[in-house]
Amino acid sequence: MDINKELIKALELVLESAKKEFNLKNIPSVTLGVCPRKEFGDLSSNIAMQLCKLNSDCNLKDVALYICDNLKAQINKSKLSEYVKDVSLKPPAFINFFLTNKTFYNVLSCIQKQGINFGKTLAPGKGKKAMVEFVSANPTGPLTVAHARQAAVGSALSNILKFFEWKVCKEYYLNDEGNQIDLLGASIYARYAEIIGVDFAFPQDGYKGDYIKNIAKHIHDKYAGKFKNYNAKEKVFFCDYGIEFILKGIKKDLSDVGVVFDNYASQEKLSKSGKVEEALKLLQEKGLVYEKDGATWFKSTDFGDDKDRVLIKSDGTYTYIMPDIAYHKEKYARGFDRLIDMWGPDHHGYILRMKAAQRAMGKKDESLDLLIVQLVTIYRGGKLARMSTRAGEFITLREIIDEVGADVAKFFFLMRKKESHLDFDLELAKSQSLENPVYYIQYAHARICSILENIVKQPASVKVEVELLNKDEEIAVLKKLEQYPDALLSAYNNLEPYRVIGYLLELASAFHSFYAKHRVITEDAALTQARLLLIGCVKTIISNALALLEISQPEKM
Repeated sequence: MDINKELIKALELVLESAKKEFNLKNIPSVTLGVCPRKEFGDLSSNIAMQLCKLNSDCNLKDVALYICDNLKAQINKSKLSEYVKDVSLKPPAFINFFLTNKTFYNVLSCIQKQGINFGKTLAPGKGKKAMVEFVSANPTGPLTVAHARQAAVGSALSNILKFFEWKVCKEYYLNDEGNQIDLLGASIYARYAEIIGVDFAFPQDGYKGDYIKNIAKHIHDKYAGKFKNYNAKEKVFFCDYGIEFILKGIKKDLSDVGVVFDNYASQEKLSKSGKVEEALKLLQEKGLVYEKDGATWFKSTDFGDDKDRVLIKSDGTYTYIMPDIAYHKEKYARGFDRLIDMWGPDHHGYILRMKAAQRAMGKKDESLDLLIVQLVTIYRGGKLARMSTRAGEFITLREIIDEVGADVAKFFFLMRKKESHLDFDLELAKSQSLENPVYYIQYAHARICSILENIVKQPASVKVEVELLNKDEEIAVLKKLEQYPDALLSAYNNLEPYRVIGYLLELASAFHSFYAKHRVITEDAALTQARLLLIGCVKTIISNALALLEISQPEKM
């Protein structure tokens, strides 16, 4: 029996009765959530408060009592009585359900049968295509920790979408043209000129850091003193060489944390394709473009933006938004039903204008998600960390990988909500103790593997007496296992992989608490088999969830 589904049905029946009793005009949809504290119950509904919000003339206390009393009566005369111990009210008007142990035993057979698919209660993406565009750092330097956090979040989110049967393309958008690329080429040439003894001033606002010197040395090793002048042809060479060299390093760093993109899209190629002009022409044909002060403007306020935006500056060059409009138009043209962009906090003000642009193109709001991933601060033992200065005045992903390892780096980047600033403690990340959250979870998996390693599996026909699992710590583990589908669905609905991390920490905690108080292998053969099934299911869920996050599942530690 799907308890959540049956309780929602029972609540809906009671609401039909309440509608007549209190002359209610608006009835909201019924939802159930997990109680935050076990003393409040197992499941909870705020339906009484929702009713009174929609029907202002009703009395909250009276409505809540009516729903609670009638629900109890309905449950007591149905099969639900085997699964629901009690229904109670908690302030201000939460209707809470206390469930019997029997409710949770079924989760073990479900996990056994469904394995890696446990939690796939629906497939909203079946037959649909989604593009997740993330990182997209300019190819002018190594990836920083801010980009690394985007990489971890974007890749994990892509896997969660795939789990719910979206066909996902992971794309990296290369801003490989414009002033920043010109500066890159000039910076590299300036360092190269130093090597060959040619006078060339380092550009103002040029790119510093040893990585620029390293590229210049590579060019010198290969071509010696071939490039005496920085003319138009040599400018193209140094820009292209720099992009290719840096992009190779970016791909290597990403690969080392398990992040591999399906496609790298080039802004330069987009510009040369004529698609930017096509997008501009479409806006003009729709009457959404006008001239003012020598510039070309987009009527973005017609679509919810706080002000109109310049598309072409008075000097004839495009602003950033015009190529971006064309890029998103091109994404849709490739057949994607849903676009998800992941940006840094400096792009927060960009959301309204991009949403406006897609509305202008005739796209629905729900087809475009614009997510902000906040910055990362690196600490070492509580103090602000200063890494090497190989890359200039920032900390790179490579430095983090080298110090704490790919698994730990990725886990820590996922440990907070994407819109929350992240403090990353290197000393905690490196510690092999239960204080380290990734170690805490992986150790639970490894510990279970160690127990199961030498156990002879029972034939499938042998019935395990799951009712023997009746200790508080066993029930706590069962309850947490049962919540896995909700955790996945919450991560999917909110586009927030962090929710899977939070769930894993709670499951590992429940397992460690059980293991600290109870032996798995006991003199009671039936109890032993029940506990082996329990911990085997914990192992399955930890393994499944870590795989979604692209974090390894060690069998020994």
